[in-house]
Amino acid sequence: MKEMSADDIRSFQQERGLHITGELNEQTLRALEEARWKLGDRSLYLQKPPLMHGDDVAALQSRLTEMGFHCGRVDGIYGAMTESAVKEFQKSVGVAIDGKCGPATIIAMLRLTKIVSGGAPAALRESALQKNRGPALANKVIVIDPSSEDYEREIVFDIAQRLEGRLLALGASVFLTRGANNNPSEEERILFTNKNKADLMISFHIDQHKNPEAHGVATFFYGNDQHGVHSIVGERFASLVQRELCARTDFLNCRTHAKTWDSLRLITAPAVRVDLGYISNSADAARLARAEFRDTIAESFIIAIQRLYLAAEDDAKTGTLRISDLRSAGLR
Repeated sequence: MKEMSADDIRSFQQERGLHITGELNEQTLRALEEARWKLGDRSLYLQKPPLMHGDDVAALQSRLTEMGFHCGRVDGIYGAMTESAVKEFQKSVGVAIDGKCGPATIIAMLRLTKIVSGGAPAALRESALQKNRGPALANKVIVIDPSSEDYEREIVFDIAQRLEGRLLALGASVFLTRGANNNPSEEERILFTNKNKADLMISFHIDQHKNPEAHGVATFFYGNDQHGVHSIVGERFASLVQRELCARTDFLNCRTHAKTWDSLRLITAPAVRVDLGYISNSADAARLARAEFRDTIAESFIIAIQRLYLAAEDDAKTGTLRISDLRSAGLR
């Protein structure tokens, strides 16, 4: 492989929605490997872990989705749902039904792609599933993931507990990925969230930067511009959180962004990461040190969660809904 400069690495990381470090870390090396593969370069099939992954798998998933075959999230990983979708496609076009995407299957797919298009069925399916869950929080499973870096662990854990208490009072089932003192790995957090069949996952972080002037709040959801896919519900929730936080606090609005981080990509439920200011900025640090400010953050999340499940006609103006409104409306 051609040696890459730090600028080349940063450009690639930005293009792929990764953390921009300028270093060839594990996730960047994996993304470089995935980028090598184009659909048709190799036969794709379900194998024992580690599963096949690459841009060719993502392209296959995108084509299947466009034609109405449900393979789950377009994540570039050839799992059981992708194999099932391939079998359904093979059955529909009359090629051998073996779940392997080889030359015959690819040729049939290329012939039909220009003819058959289902629009965005995966997006419609995700949105419909979210609406069908109803507005009440009592039947929702929500996983809260407070980060464990030394400079932020106590603050984000405190905010997580404040949010947990409010959600429990409204009848939701709540799981925290860690306690006050343990530090599970990213893989363990992902497995924990999926195991508990979460309806929503919220990951709390605080940013830091060598420039002390950097400040503000940002939210992130799963999205991949390479293949034109993203989590519809994740994007909507990230936007709601961003809007409520900025309406209820004096945080600078650093906007909402699509990323392909494993913590967003590999979680089956809509997942959102929130960077609650910069600990390296004195003003943000002072805000986060105040108990009443942390309460405001927790209430902002409660309202954003409820607004996610409300029908558009029942929604309220950003920054106006209160927890007491939810209780009086019987949304328990």
